[in-house]
Amino acid sequence: MKRALRITALVVLLLVVAFAGWVLFANFAGEDNGGPVAAANVTADRGAYLVRVGNCAACHTDRGGAPWAGGRAIDTPFGTVYATNLTPDAVQGLGRWTADDFWRALHHGRSRDGRLLYPAFPYPNYTEITREDADAMFAFLRTVPPVPRANTPHQLRWPYSTQSALAVWRALFFRPGVYQPENAQSADWNRGAYLVRGLGHCSACHTARNALGASSNMMDLSGGLIPMQNWYAPSLASNAEAGVGHRPLEDTVRLLRTGTSPGATVLGPMAEVVQSSTQHLSMEDAVAMATYLRSLPARNPVTAPAPAPSVVQVSEKVAARGTYLYGRHCAECHGARGEGVQGAYPPLAGNRAVTLPITANLVQVVLGGGFPPATEGNPRPFGMPPYVMLLNDADVAAVLTHVRTSWGNQAAPVTEFEVTRQRGGSFR
Repeated sequence: MKRALRITALVVLLLVVAFAGWVLFANFAGEDNGGPVAAANVTADRGAYLVRVGNCAACHTDRGGAPWAGGRAIDTPFGTVYATNLTPDAVQGLGRWTADDFWRALHHGRSRDGRLLYPAFPYPNYTEITREDADAMFAFLRTVPPVPRANTPHQLRWPYSTQSALAVWRALFFRPGVYQPENAQSADWNRGAYLVRGLGHCSACHTARNALGASSNMMDLSGGLIPMQNWYAPSLASNAEAGVGHRPLEDTVRLLRTGTSPGATVLGPMAEVVQSSTQHLSMEDAVAMATYLRSLPARNPVTAPAPAPSVVQVSEKVAARGTYLYGRHCAECHGARGEGVQGAYPPLAGNRAVTLPITANLVQVVLGGGFPPATEGNPRPFGMPPYVMLLNDADVAAVLTHVRTSWGNQAAPVTEFEVTRQRGGSFR
């Protein structure tokens, strides 16, 4: 019986490897180079803008390392992927690459030597980038100083470390294709869709992923937990979360370019995005992104639990503890009734970020602090100190329960278990 099971397992494995090999060959044979491009727009200056909008340096520059020399660790549920060296070094970087090679990496997710790239590099989004923009990005990267930093080998568990597994993943979840404008939409809408879906790769965070790390519908932007970071990227299609369809366009433009707008401030991973990327958007591109985001059809976030009851029940002990802690640590900045201070500290009363069904971000902010980005439009933002060493899990649960059930807020209480789970992870 055991021998038969081993033979069956071997046959299945051989079939999978054969299928993966066929996929590898079929994909490679069908790849194209994107065709000719207009040389007038392929400039290093334009490329510098595009790689900034794409936030490429966030991964390809390690903390304390040389710009674009790679080495930054990207934690995934399957192991650690290390960003590669994008400088024009002939041995370790892109020095021997051509514009066709670079296009193939963005559009097809394949390296110069034919290896399949891991989707921690967001080529499922970058495939929508035009050949012209890809060539401009490559032109810029050719101008940065070469750095002979060796690429760090990935540390992934088997079978995720194999090219065969990647080939199967791609056959299931990846289809290359440049963005095609929708004729029924305006030029601003199409430009915004191109930036949000492709270069900005917003769905990499704002779309839920399945057990294999793929998005079932990469463009729905309905929110999801960011793997390994313990932050929740709220739905951009729900007005109860981070949707902007009901807000003035100029408020969304301001949020993208400064990190703050009336009633909203970005924190956590989104603060890094604004800091390194969206604050540098041209006004035209910021308006385009806002136009597209405001047009997203409203939908319920796929990860949201059932709504809280109209009357939230909180024990007297938790209520008293939460009221005391809020008065001692929070009221000076956020106000006795959660009204906040305009231009400095956000209100907590009626704040969508406070009443999200998923409480991960609130716990992260209390434990690790809340730090908006310093931008040209908001160079001296007001931050919130961390309380990780000052408040225990029961204290954090109590004060957040107070905030979520006071001043008209009617969200479910925060449990001590939720805080313990977050504290056990990394709040960064």
